[in-house]
Amino acid sequence: SRCLTIDDFEIGRPLGKGKFGNVYLARLKESHFIVALKVLFKSQLEKEGLEHQLRREIEIQSHLQHPNILRLYNYFHDAHRVYLILEYAPRGELYKELQKSHTLDEQRTATIMEELADALTYCHENKVIHRDIKPENLLLGFRGEVKIADFGWSVHTPSLRRKTMCGTLDYLPPEMIEGRTYNEKVDLWCIGVLCYELLVGNPPFESTSYSETYRRILKVDLRFPPSIPLGAQDLIGKLLRYQPSERLPLAHILQHSWVRAHSRRVLPPSTQMAS
Repeated sequence: SRCLTIDDFEIGRPLGKGKFGNVYLARLKESHFIVALKVLFKSQLEKEGLEHQLRREIEIQSHLQHPNILRLYNYFHDAHRVYLILEYAPRGELYKELQKSHTLDEQRTATIMEELADALTYCHENKVIHRDIKPENLLLGFRGEVKIADFGWSVHTPSLRRKTMCGTLDYLPPEMIEGRTYNEKVDLWCIGVLCYELLVGNPPFESTSYSETYRRILKVDLRFPPSIPLGAQDLIGKLLRYQPSERLPLAHILQHSWVRAHSRRVLPPSTQMAS
């Protein structure tokens, strides 16, 4: 198929603003297919030395096809901009929903845990560690199903081992704080933190200072408010382990009794982009 240009799209409302450009609702003129168009400015990317990272993000995401991972269908560029054609997630960011309702119920949370465990199993099989699972990077599809977005931080690792610091403090696992070599088990820690935050309304190690958060993470100073169901406490406690090797594996999350009892996951009919 020929190369796309911006003229192939009708551009709609902005969906989000970022440091390097904006995301717009857009529609392909020919097929009327609705997408999210991420527009990045080359000058900004070059200034920050991020062209390499962007190429990697494109490389990773364009090869991942899973109902709970936001699709990157294609990309093109002109003299000044790079355009990423992304799947449109009509219900927006999980983060916004959490702000609005403060917490989610057991059903929504368990469903999200099942969706993420399945999506991350797929990522890890493809040697991709996401490393930055948190509400801001999770979008919601038409039926409220979760979509992992933002692979900006994810790493495609033949060996699944990395040694860099990134991500949000509240979600950082002990091994990343301590600058140890880490592997795909960082994602298990992150979904444990997420599960807690969705049910309680704030992340488990949140503190007034950075140093206190660090200390609590390294001690795994985990306290459950009585409102958290025991089944969820069990799951979270098995994920938030200092030793990465002791964290509950993804396959066991899918089989966990609390997840099985409450998850209402629906698989969307597979949608292929009409290209």
